[in-house]
Order: sequence, then C-alpha cells, then structure tokens
Amino acid sequence: MSAESPADRFADLLALARAGKRLPVEQWHPSHCGHSDMAIAADGTWFHAGTPIGRKELVKLFSSILRREADGRHVLVTPVEKLDIDVADAPFIAVDADWDGQGPARRILFRLNTDDVVACGPDHALDVRIDADGTPRPYLHVRGGLLALVNRATFYRLADLALAEAGKPPGLWSDGAFFPFMDASDAA
Repeated sequence: MSAESPADRFADLLALARAGKRLPVEQWHPSHCGHSDMAIAADGTWFHAGTPIGRKELVKLFSSILRREADGRHVLVTPVEKLDIDVADAPFIAVDADWDGQGPARRILFRLNTDDVVACGPDHALDVRIDADGTPRPYLHVRGGLLALVNRATFYRLADLALAEAGKPPGLWSDGAFFPFMDASDAA
C-alpha cells in the first residue's frame, strides 16, 4: 500500500474545511517557511500582495488554517508549511450576536465575518478592554489565542441588554460565566 501523497492530504484537508470541520492546526508543527505576503486589516479584510481577497470562500479556507503562536505571531499552517501573516488588530470580526435565556442561563452566540458561530462562555470569553480615551474595545476569544473584535453595532446591542439588567458592574452572562464590561472598581 502506498503512502498518501501531499496532494491527497491537501484534498482531505480542503474537504474537512468545506464540511465545516475544525482543522487540527495546533497539532501541526512544520518548519517555518517565511512570510505568506498576506495581511488582515483592522476591519477584517484579508489581503494578498496588497490586494483584497474578494472570494469569501477563500478567506474562510485561509481562516481555517490560521493559528496564533506562543510569541503572539499569527501564522497560516498546514502539515507541511508555516507562513507568517500580518494581523493589524484581531483576525476575525464578530458581526452579529443572538442570545437565548436570561442571567446565568443565557447563551450568547456570535457570528463572525467568516460565518463561523462561537458560543460565548468560559472557553470563549468576552473581554472588554478600555482604550486610554475610555472607548471600549470588546474581543471574543475564538480559539487558541485568536480573537474576534466585536463590531460596534453588535456591542451596542449587548451593552443595551447589560444596562437594562442594571448589574454592578455592567456585563452579561453566557454559558454560566459572567463577563463584565469594565473593572468592578470602575463601576463605583
């Protein structure tokens, strides 16, 4: 029996990605091969050689092989190569959210610009950072150190919900975990 060729392995990975299966990028440790000549802008737009990648399916495929290294770098990784990719802020944008339930029984689901859905909870925390000028910058932990910036419209909807609940500090529950929108010391 012959060994599977690299083309066969790539076809298998492509089929998994198209089926919505998560690829085991954390298990792949090939040699570093250089830079991909790709970048992700702060607004979530993917670029190759300075040109926006217009095909959403291609962006979804690349996002499925994206990994964050221990040193903070972002890489595109396959079983046979690892290439750096420049990321201006977060590699994903949370473009919408929906929820069911109330208080500790609530579950918030975020839809990313890649059409992935992430359930906010202990393994996928909502982290609201406050800029020096007092502006909130909400991030959702997607996987393996990769973040999604929650877009402004979605965060305002969540903030309205949190304010209506009048919690101290303001924040929201999802999957049994509470995510404050500021430090408790700032809420006083």
